[in-house]
This record gives sequence, C-alpha cells and structure tokens, in this order.
Amino acid sequence: MKVDCHCHILPGLDDGAQTLEDSVFLAGKLVEWGYQRAICTSHSSILYRNTPATVTAACERLRAELERRGIELDLVPSMEYRLIPETWPLVKENNWLLPWEGNHILVELPIHDPEKIGGIMPVAEMRWLIERGFQPVLAHPERYLYLQMEEYQAFKDAGVQFQRNLGTLEGMYGEAVRVRAEALDAKGMYEWLGTDLHKKKYSDFFDAHIFGKK
Repeated sequence: MKVDCHCHILPGLDDGAQTLEDSVFLAGKLVEWGYQRAICTSHSSILYRNTPATVTAACERLRAELERRGIELDLVPSMEYRLIPETWPLVKENNWLLPWEGNHILVELPIHDPEKIGGIMPVAEMRWLIERGFQPVLAHPERYLYLQMEEYQAFKDAGVQFQRNLGTLEGMYGEAVRVRAEALDAKGMYEWLGTDLHKKKYSDFFDAHIFGKK
C-alpha cells in the first residue's frame, strides 16, 4: 500500500486545506498519484492547537465526503507535533498523541528559529516517546538548516526516524534545503517520504516536476 505519512488535507484545521472542497481536491490528487492511504498530520502548534477530538472529527467529515464521491483513499487521523513550550507539555499532560502505523508520531522543530524551542531538549523528548513505546519520526529534517550534522546524528543515535519531504530534491524549498537533503540522503538517514501536501500550489509543483503533468 502506498502511504503518504505527512499531509495537511483535513478541512479548516491549519495552514493546509481550508474548505471541504479543498480537501476533496487534495485527496483526489493523492489518489491520482497512486496513494492509497493518507496519514492526516494536522499541526499541533501555537497557531493551530488541535487535539485528537478536532482532528478525528475533521477526518470523519472528509472520509464521509470522499465515500459519497467515490474517491477511495484511506484516511488516518494524526498530528504533526511541534516541540515548543506553548503546546508540547499540554500534549504530554493530556495524552494527545495520535500515532499512525501502530506507534509512529510525527514531530517537528521550528523551521527557522531554534530559540522557539524555549528550553525543550528535542533529543530528550524523542527518548521520552520511545520509552513509552512510540516511534518518533522527525518531519523534514532537511529544512532545519541551523542543525549541524552531529545534531542529526544525535537524533539517529536516540532511535529517531527521518522523513523527507517530496519535492525537496527538485528544489521546492530552495537550494540550501536541497543540498542538505542530499547530504542526509547520502548518509542513509531517511526512512520515510511524505508529501507535506498543504494546497494546490504544492500539487502543481508535484505535477510539473515529479509526476510528469503539465
């Protein structure tokens, strides 16, 4: 089964799909590209304080609409958890962890400003997840240009898996990110590939540069 382990196609929960129609369009693109299952990883962050209840409800709403339209895509509710002090402690306190593929948890760091981590020790939090039976997956590590190679290795040594974004090697996120992704790939650090699909401009890029559409 072809699985997209990272996408933002649920309606109205974050900076991805805003309407149900947006969600149906993006789900249809995933099916067109051969995906059979989508792990719906809505953001858990400062701006988007989702919970299992909000994500599950949105997933059910989209699932019903896809079934009504005959679009066959298995949807799995989950979240992309940002390691920041405003939300991560609440996730732990309330057990707001929605794993996919058994026990996988998608975790991200702030993209541009490591100071936003606010004293949270990312590797220690990954170990906390592992101790409780979860498999942490670091979302798009190639985008954290402030990390050094030894810091990536510390994550791997702790047992963290890495997920690369589709389109990275084709320049979707710029040259610096492309070069970083190539370096990580050369070291065999990636276990997962996710679309990180948010909106139509993402699907347009994938069609033009990966799936051969014009």
